[in-house]
Amino acid sequence: MDNDLRVRDFIGRLPEADSKIHVIEFPSDHGVFTNRGRPGASKAPPLIRAALGNFTPHAVHYQKHTDTLERTTFAGTVPCENDVKKDQQRLGNEISKRLQTGILPIILGGGHETAFGHFLGYASSKKEVSIINIDAHADVRPLKDRMPHSGSPFRQAIEHSSGCCKGYHVFGLNPSAVSFQHFNFAKSAGSAILEGDLTPHLFRDHVEKLDGPIMVTMDMDVVNQAEAPGVSAPNASGISKELWLELAFEFGKCSKVASIDLCEVNPLFDRDNQTVKLAALTVWHFLLGFSQR
Repeated sequence: MDNDLRVRDFIGRLPEADSKIHVIEFPSDHGVFTNRGRPGASKAPPLIRAALGNFTPHAVHYQKHTDTLERTTFAGTVPCENDVKKDQQRLGNEISKRLQTGILPIILGGGHETAFGHFLGYASSKKEVSIINIDAHADVRPLKDRMPHSGSPFRQAIEHSSGCCKGYHVFGLNPSAVSFQHFNFAKSAGSAILEGDLTPHLFRDHVEKLDGPIMVTMDMDVVNQAEAPGVSAPNASGISKELWLELAFEFGKCSKVASIDLCEVNPLFDRDNQTVKLAALTVWHFLLGFSQR
């Protein structure tokens, strides 16, 4: 028997009909380009998947972790054609199918336009949802020339005609990167917490008060750029990787969380795959947390 088994040796081991979690890739970053960011996030999903596969299961929580990994499937890639609106609808259709059958989707973006496609899965399923965003930016900008982009997903969700967004809660905002108007718009839709105020205790207390289901979106640019240099918008004053990974674990453990996406990893600006590996560790911690449910 191999004594050095990796995550890739467990994922997909059971028939897909027995899976509880689907990992879906969404290689879009045209929304980043529209938002005048630096493209490259479209290259991230397969690299994150490969890095995740190379990790080992948790040695202390081995049985629970591997049980979860065996019920996890790499479910393929949503085709993206640089038409953000159509690409988001395709993603929404894929998420809707999973939500209706009790599958928890993990979406590997892509730019943060991923989040609105993610939300459309709830809207298509007519499921009301609370949104939690871990992000340096509020991402509640208006459309640009009626085009959606990486800075607009949560305004789109809040204002969506379905009314499925029960509330928008953003944690980790960089006070030098969020305008007064955007901060207050986000706050009026739910809550807005600056990076310096974000603690595990505050976070847990806040999540306890939310009704489920919860849709989670984690933007890697909330992490300090010394620890996450390969992102679409580097952050000189972001949160620590330790707090970021703790949040990922808490999301996995929380039974209210029905889906999660991970966005804005940009391999073109990474250093020794540092950010890609941190992104993969994020998914690893989420799956470890899920195993504790």
